[in-house]
Amino acid sequence: MSTIVTNTAATKSWKLKIASYVCLTFFGYISIGLPLGVLPIFLHKTLGFNEVITGIVISLQYVTTFFIRGYAGTIVDKKGPKVAVYISMVSFAVSGLLFALAIWQQHTPMLSLVTLSVSRLIMGCGEGMIGASPVNWAMLVVGRQHTAEAISYNGIFTYGSLAIGAPLGVYITQFLGLQYIGAFSVLFSLLGLLYAKTKPAVKESSVAADISFIQVLKKVAPYGLGLGLAGIGFGSISNFITLYYDYWNWQNAAYALTVFSAAFITGRFIFSNAINKHGGINVAIFCILTEVVGLGILFMAGNAGLALIGAAISGLGFSLVFPALGVEAVKLLPASRAGVALAAYGLFIDLSLGVTGPFSGTIVNLFGMRSLYAFSAGLVFAGLILLLYLKKKNRVEALAE
Repeated sequence: MSTIVTNTAATKSWKLKIASYVCLTFFGYISIGLPLGVLPIFLHKTLGFNEVITGIVISLQYVTTFFIRGYAGTIVDKKGPKVAVYISMVSFAVSGLLFALAIWQQHTPMLSLVTLSVSRLIMGCGEGMIGASPVNWAMLVVGRQHTAEAISYNGIFTYGSLAIGAPLGVYITQFLGLQYIGAFSVLFSLLGLLYAKTKPAVKESSVAADISFIQVLKKVAPYGLGLGLAGIGFGSISNFITLYYDYWNWQNAAYALTVFSAAFITGRFIFSNAINKHGGINVAIFCILTEVVGLGILFMAGNAGLALIGAAISGLGFSLVFPALGVEAVKLLPASRAGVALAAYGLFIDLSLGVTGPFSGTIVNLFGMRSLYAFSAGLVFAGLILLLYLKKKNRVEALAE
């Protein structure tokens, strides 16, 4: 009996430790979530730009994120995650200031567009730095054996901030004005910076043979590609759900982002141990299949209620894809390169989300808004085929050893 109590207390202890570090992700990603429910409409209807331009501007942050991930991983491994967190919070604050300036410039659409583009690029720097730093900070404190849990908890705070941020951004716009989204971004960034200062600076002490980022990228690429294809579903929802609702004259599009994120968080809480029990590949296969079903419902939805169900099922499906495949990817590298491994792996979701904006805009222009989620479901299904191939390949290699 006492052993059970002791084990339970120990489990709670490391779970709380993980949460106390990865909650830093919330302070960063809230800045990403705040404009999601209002920015597409502002670009398309207030400034007057078409769906392709709208998708490109929204996706610009992922361009910077893509290029900075590797550098961020090196900082985490060599200087410690605290430095990367500091850089990210400053970036989010600057992005928020530029966002407010862009809203003030709305009567000069092209100038506003340029300012918004710079804001999104700097936001991408913040996302690139925050993407792997809190989770690595937690792993350094509690041990690499808790990698799956650390990645899962990090995702809970990531999508929790999106679930809160999207509707909060709508309310801020309604009651205060769109420019105040920038002010709140600055506020949350400063709070994150102050909280990070209370945490001890740590870094990996073990030494392993240095591996170039390109070599790391090649190792994690099969799992990263699966993640990237799965991310297209999330990208099409986060970038275009507000315009999809507007096309059908439905109300409260921000709630689709909320239910997506809420289902995502629920999935991580309820099935948090599934990866350890069934293996990363198996869990990812089941999750991607679920995501395809959710996107199919979004495509066929005849009303806002069904669209919410589709968004929720998509979120539930996407919930464990990142940690499931991330565990498999990180295992390929030594502990001293965990930061770079996660950074390289994360590049694929950045690339996915970066491509999804202009891709979705192009699909809408060529085939109409109603076809968007059919195309998204098809590409996510391609990820399922890839994972089935990887599972078969791994089984053959295991038998050959």
